[in-house]
Amino acid sequence: MTLIGRTRARGVETLTLDSPANRNALSAALVGELADALAESAKDSDVRAIVLTHTGTTFSAGADLRDPPDPDALVALLRQIVELPKPVVARVTGHVRAGGLGLLAACDIAAASSTATFAFTEVRIGVAPAVISLPLLPRTDPRALARHYLTGERFDAAEAARIGLITATGDDADAVLEPILDGLRRSSPQALAETKRLLTAKVLQTFDRDAAELTALSARMFASGDAREGMTAFLERRDPPWVL
Repeated sequence: MTLIGRTRARGVETLTLDSPANRNALSAALVGELADALAESAKDSDVRAIVLTHTGTTFSAGADLRDPPDPDALVALLRQIVELPKPVVARVTGHVRAGGLGLLAACDIAAASSTATFAFTEVRIGVAPAVISLPLLPRTDPRALARHYLTGERFDAAEAARIGLITATGDDADAVLEPILDGLRRSSPQALAETKRLLTAKVLQTFDRDAAELTALSARMFASGDAREGMTAFLERRDPPWVL
C-alpha cells in the first residue's frame, strides 16, 4: 500500500501524506516514499511546483515512535525539500506536531486553515527537536520558538504565521493557496529555481554546519532513559514520571 498519493493539475504536482493508521507520522517507509516522489517530481519538466498535503485531520503527528526514520534519512528528506529546484508548498488543514513541523519549515511556502494547530511536543516525551531545527531555526522567530520548543504548548495558525512557521492562513486553505499557485504557474521555471536558490542559501549553510551534530544529538536522546520512559508513557496514554 502506498503512503503517498499523487495527482497533478495545471503543472502542480500534489503529494499527499496518506498513512491514516498513524496520523501520517514520519515512519521510515513514509520518509522513503516521500523522498522518491519528490525526486521524480523534480525531474519532470511538466511540473512547475509541488504541493505537500495530507489526508485526515492531521498533517503529520511527528516521528513514528514504533517505526522511526533513521535521523540521517530525515535530514536528507528535509534537505531535499530545501534544495529541490522547484517550489514546494505545504497545504495544511489539520494538526501538525513535532517532526511534522520540520516538513513545514523545509517547504518554501506554507498555507494553513485557521483551524490547524501546532506543537513541538518533543520535550514532553524526553527528547529535543534536534534534526527539524535545521530548517526551523533559520526561518522562524527565535524568541517565540524558545517558548514553543521548551513548553510543548499547542498554538494556533495565527501564531504560526506570526512567528514565520507558515506563510498565510485563512478559513479555507485552498482559497489562500489559489493566488500563490497562480503566481507560480505564471513564473519562469528557470527564474523560480534561481530565486529559490537565493532564498535557501542560509538554510543550507545551517545544514552544512550543524547536520552531523544534530543527527548525533537526536540519536543520543532517543536512546536515553528519559526517551524510553516518555515514549512508553505516550503510547500508554499516561503522564511520564517527571510531570508535576
